Amino acid sequence: MPCASPPPGDQKLIQIVTAALADTVSRSGKWLACRPGCSQCCVGVFAINQLDALRLRHGLAETEKTDPERAARIRKRALDTVARLSPEYPGNPVTGLLDEAEDDEDCKKWDDFANHEPCPVLDPATGTCELYEFRPVICRTFGPPLMSEGDLGVCDLCFNGATEAEIAACEMKPDPDNLEAALLEELEKTTGAQGETIIAFALVHETESRDLRSENSP
Repeated sequence: MPCASPPPGDQKLIQIVTAALADTVSRSGKWLACRPGCSQCCVGVFAINQLDALRLRHGLAETEKTDPERAARIRKRALDTVARLSPEYPGNPVTGLLDEAEDDEDCKKWDDFANHEPCPVLDPATGTCELYEFRPVICRTFGPPLMSEGDLGVCDLCFNGATEAEIAACEMKPDPDNLEAALLEELEKTTGAQGETIIAFALVHETESRDLRSENSP
């Protein structure tokens, strides 16, 4: 049984986000420090949604076809990460789903969790993403100014010396029509998938399912 593919609308979402990023890059010019090998945003875990998780699993399955050795390296790093993080995981380490924060203590637990853990998809030798084409939406928006909870945030390495007006002029609006939310709703209706996880757990669950299918094969 092959790994499930993302819904057709996911490709449109990625095209919209990619176009938004290109527009922001053209406006940001020298202020953006993002370059291949700069991996500050790849260290420290962050939440991803089920559409991101599905895209990553699909990407790993595709990589298995074209470069099985690279896929094996990614899987091993993901498994090692899950083993390290499971004891203190702020969620269900079996399903990989994160708990929803209900109070300040929950928020602090998440804020303090695995801030120095590198992403398992990050190639430690080159500092580049090994599933770049299939990376989560949030990975496509690190660096440029982005509105979040009413504040315009930006990477610490970017826009050094820029004024607030210069930063605001380069704001990225990755999904102006909220297509991602609609796709997540569709995904939940068709598969039951909901909640957030982290990259390592998303990939390990793909690995476990693959191994289980192999064990059950005649």
